[in-house]
Amino acid sequence: MSELGVLPPMIVLDPLLQSWLLEDIGRGDRTTQGLLMQEVREVKAEWIAKEDGVIAGLPIAARVFQLLNSNISFIPLIEEGDSCHSGMAIAKLEGSVDALLTGERVALNLAMHLSGIATLTRKYTDKITDLPAKLVDTRKTTPGLRILEKYATRLGGAINHRMGLDDAVMIKDNHIAAAGGIGKAISLIRQRIPYPLTIEVETETLEQVKEALQHQAEIIMLDNMSPDMMQEAVGIVRSKDSHVKIEASGNIDLETIRTIAETGVDYISTSAPITQSKWLDLSMKMF
Repeated sequence: MSELGVLPPMIVLDPLLQSWLLEDIGRGDRTTQGLLMQEVREVKAEWIAKEDGVIAGLPIAARVFQLLNSNISFIPLIEEGDSCHSGMAIAKLEGSVDALLTGERVALNLAMHLSGIATLTRKYTDKITDLPAKLVDTRKTTPGLRILEKYATRLGGAINHRMGLDDAVMIKDNHIAAAGGIGKAISLIRQRIPYPLTIEVETETLEQVKEALQHQAEIIMLDNMSPDMMQEAVGIVRSKDSHVKIEASGNIDLETIRTIAETGVDYISTSAPITQSKWLDLSMKMF
């Protein structure tokens, strides 16, 4: 595995996978049941990559089939997070033909979606691999799929930002407006949050950066700033408190990410690897 991507335990994943199988199966797989009736037959199959990319989701796909039949054998031929090439066999399967046919679509859909995210994430991280800045994902995820989509960005080389609203405090523009200023927002929230939650503040101007520093924010986000302004903000933060982390966000794509990383920020957050990725084409061939 080229990057550390840790799946949650199956007690967390199984209800999700079961619900997706139930969505697809409905009242029964009419085609497979009509074709096979009561016949039980063992077959072999391969998963083939139909384009180049980064593979993610094979353990999840294996679990999909095993929920249908615990005797299904699903053997990856490539490590999670490794690159594949068009025409490459990435897994071999063996077991009951009805389980393989019924689970094929759900398993492939998940692996194709997650591999697409891992593939685009890798393109972003490759742009800044020699620089200290780290790519982080966001909470712009598909409802119900966040835990898996963030797993895929990890495999692509990114770091996970907060998983949910309870992970950390992020004071954004609307929070600042509601509180009447950055200082007031930080003061109110700091009194009520448990240790050791950190406080991050989204800033759009250099004055806001200074205010966030004054009120001891642990992380300062530079939102939609030009590279020149960003570099100036980094200088302000570093001169006041070298322990404060700096995150850049907004207007980040494959063309701009390196310029932003060169300003000296610690993290660059973008939803693009998830929201702008396309599925990696994979198929199952039975024989």
